[in-house]
Formats: sequence, C-alpha cells, structure tokens
Amino acid sequence: MKSRIVMSMLTGATLLVSTLLGAAPAQSAARPAQTASARPAAPADQPTPAPAEFGTDWHDPVTAAPPVTKPPGRSCRVTVAEARFRDFTPYTGTYAPPKGCGDRWSKVVLRLEGHVKGRQFDRLGYLHIGGVEVLRTSTPQPSPDGIEWSVEKDVTRYSDTLRRRQDVEMLIGNVVDDTYTGIIDVKVTLTFYAGAPDAGSTPGRVLTLADGALTTPRNSERIVAEVYATGSGGGCEEYWYLTVPSNAPYSCRADGGPYREVQIQVDGQLAGIAAPFPTVWTGGWSNPFLWYVVPGPRAFDVKPIEYDLTPFAGILNDGRPHRLEVSVVGVPAGQSGWSTPVNVLVWQDTRSRHVTGGLITHDSGDLANSSVWTPGSEQRVDTDGDHRLTVAGYVDTSHGRVTTTVRRSLANTSTHRWGDGENPDALKATWTDDESVTVDGRGPARTTRTHRTYTMDGTTTVGAGDRLRTVLTLGDRAESMVSRGRRTAVWSRLDDTYTGDATYTINVPRDQRHAVGTTSEHYRIRGSAGCHDRSLVTVQGVLTEERDGC
Repeated sequence: MKSRIVMSMLTGATLLVSTLLGAAPAQSAARPAQTASARPAAPADQPTPAPAEFGTDWHDPVTAAPPVTKPPGRSCRVTVAEARFRDFTPYTGTYAPPKGCGDRWSKVVLRLEGHVKGRQFDRLGYLHIGGVEVLRTSTPQPSPDGIEWSVEKDVTRYSDTLRRRQDVEMLIGNVVDDTYTGIIDVKVTLTFYAGAPDAGSTPGRVLTLADGALTTPRNSERIVAEVYATGSGGGCEEYWYLTVPSNAPYSCRADGGPYREVQIQVDGQLAGIAAPFPTVWTGGWSNPFLWYVVPGPRAFDVKPIEYDLTPFAGILNDGRPHRLEVSVVGVPAGQSGWSTPVNVLVWQDTRSRHVTGGLITHDSGDLANSSVWTPGSEQRVDTDGDHRLTVAGYVDTSHGRVTTTVRRSLANTSTHRWGDGENPDALKATWTDDESVTVDGRGPARTTRTHRTYTMDGTTTVGAGDRLRTVLTLGDRAESMVSRGRRTAVWSRLDDTYTGDATYTINVPRDQRHAVGTTSEHYRIRGSAGCHDRSLVTVQGVLTEERDGC
C-alpha cells in the first residue's frame, strides 16, 4: 500500500482556503433539513431495508441536530444569493432589507439550499454581507444521481448589518472537469420575523477589521470578537490533529506536533485563547463513505470561536484604530492552511458619549506543549498541551462601574499510533476548553461558565484486497451555566456523538469499490430551555432509523 493513500486522510477532501484567507449559533447548531425530494426513513418499527453495498444514489444529507426555532407571527423573506459554483469565481450581488417587517426583528434565520450531482470533492465556502461573515460552510459529496441538502442558522446577531443595503459576496471554490463533474447549485435566503429581540441579546453594532485594525464606538460597554477558524486547504493543516514532531517518520509534520490554539491579540497583547474544533470534512479520514448521509459535527455550519474582549473596552474606546490579530499556535512557520476571518460585536451605552475604563488584570500562564515520539514497529506520538489566561477590566458606564473578568483554560491530550507505511493509522484525542465570564456591577454578579470537550477516536487500515476500513467516533460536548450570585438562572448540556464504520476497495474505478458502511449520530441537548434528543442510523447510504427521545 502507498502511505500517501491513507495519510492524506488525507487527500480525499480538497477544500478551498487560499482564496478565503484574504477575505465563525452561533447559539444554535444548524440542521440540514430534509428536503422535499429526500427519501424518508420508515417508521421505527419498520426498518428500511438496506442494499448489500453502496449504489449510485443515497439518502440526502441529514443531521440529528435541532432545527432553528421560529417565532410565530409575520415574517418576510429575502433572497441573498443564488449561484452555480464551478470554479473560484465569487458570486457578487446586492442585499436589500425586507419590506413589511420593520427594522427590528425577533429572529433572523438564514437558509442555504443546495444540490449537486456527479462526482465532486467536498468544498469550503463562505457568505459575506457588507463584509461581515455570516456563514462558513462545507459541502457534502454527491452521488452520481444527485443529492439535495439544506442548512439553517440563526443570524439575528447580525441585525445591525442587515438593516442597510449591502454588498454580498459568496464563494464555494470548486473545480469542474472531465473527472470532477459536480456543479454546486445553491440558493441562500434570509427570513425576518417581526418583533423586538430579547433585551440585550443583539449587539447594536457589527464591525469588521480594516487592514487588521479595529475602531470601536467610544461608548462601547461590551465587545465580543468571533473568529471563524478553519484548518483546511488539502494540506496537512486540514488534518492538524494528526501532525507529528519533525523528527518522527510520518507524512505530516510540525515542529511542535498536533497542539493548536487560536489566539487573539489587542495591540500585541494576548487577549484571548481557544481550542479549535477538530472539524472533519466530508472526505475526511480517507473515507467519503462515512459522510455521504450524516456529516461530522459542525461540518455544514462552522461555528465561530467567541472571545469576550470587554476587559479591553477602556483601551479600545479612545476613538483610535487598534490592531486586532489572530494567530494559530503550532502551525509551522511560513505554512498556510488556516483561515481566521473576524467579526466584532459591540453593545453600546446609549446614555454615554464616551465610556472610559481600564485593564485591571492580565495573567497569562506559560503554554505547555509536549509531543514525544516513541519509535518501534508501531510508531507512537503522545501529546500533552495546556494553557490558561485571566483578563479583567472595568468600564465606567451611565449605570455605574462594571468589571468583567474572563478566565479560560485549554488542554489537549492525544495518542497517535501508526505502522509501516502508515498502515494502520490511529488517533485518540481529547480537547477541553473551559471558560468563565463574570460581570460585576449593580446587583449580584453574573457568571457564565462553559466547559467544552471535543473527542476523536479513529483507526484507518488497509487490508487484503486493498480494502480500506475506517472506524471513527467523534464527540462535541458542552456544559453551560449562567448564575446570578449563588442562584443558577440558565443551564444546558450538549452531547453530539457521531460514529462510523466504512470499508471500500481503493485503487479501482468508482463502480468497483464495493463500499459498505454504517454511520450514526445521537444529538442530545437538555437544559432550562427544554430538551432535544434525536438519533439517526444509516446503512449503505440508506437512512434506516430515526428516533426522538424527548
């Protein structure tokens, strides 16, 4: 077996990045809703029969995540983009606000509908409205007979941008030739629901950077940056979690191994740290048959990393531009492969012309990163990394002094094993990202605590007859609690688990792969707002089971 076949987990996903780099629901997980043409699963007590192997058609992509909830009452819909992507030419157009639903909305829901047929890789895409990145997405890989899919996202937080006429740019970079025939057709709409949003939930301003600099309104009292960080592009940073130290004999190397951390700086000072989500695109782990129906968590709706920069508001509110820079720890010097576009959300003190303040605490612990290679008949790399940051600052507002303290701690452990020719190739990894934000002003202090855990446990092997098999489990988990003083006001617990086992024959024409595969997803979220519990099972591209547990 050729080592590059497995480890380009490897080359199966060719995602556009270089174009994106110049250029992230956020409170809800998007669910590619079943379209009108999708083949529905049979009732739970009547399992759908599955074929002996994959054919030329399979079920349209679905996930177990909840749909975006929509409020009752009047709504207005606007088409934002409608395009056919066959190369790297962006779609450009003009957005105009809706008529008949006012200029304040209780919710705004973005919906992308797509279809593609033939043969195509997965592709990465973005949608900008007025320069603001409102969606980052990737695409499913099509069947020869064609598939349809859709993605929904709550974009109410971008209401400030959507109140004015804006330029639109959208790109899903693609290559169409005699081999890769799939043209990606998409339509994006926004639906506006009339009514007032929840008090304080929607920022008054949404800003973008100008040549890497940010200028905030002088009366800003809360500032949050969001970064749509994606490692992609077809190279090793697409599989950053598999990289090894430069002295180890493996096809993807980085001096510090696989530890990655997304940092944001204000005027050169570290202002936020975060663990990137280990997104697996729909060609990942050398095996597209794992993803034809059920994508990995977040693959179709890339969520932005959020950084609360309110401790720096007193510095940023001087009316001058300030450098805001994002970097990814662990990426080899001079190597591309990460896209990190930034939006900045600002809440203002409408009773003040200038909100002053200052930084109280800045405590950055040492970044620990150990990645040890153990040679042998089975090569092995063990990685342990962690970092912490505490930042506190105050602002003097029309309603008194408010102090914001942000604490964040990250940790990553992984064990990577591989054999001769990188066969087998296995990884077991866990990432944790713990954050607390305490806002102390008038009344009891309000603290939001979030504990995020991401897991990956997979093995790829090539056996007799060039049969490549991938067994993989992915986990996206989060616990969140909001308290006022000693009283818990809001809580939630998320567990999104994907499992897959797929096998096919490599180095043969597509119609001779004789692929088989079973995948499942169980998405559970419980909390003070209610419950969603849904599971899906597919066999050879047929959706055989759908169950709701709430």
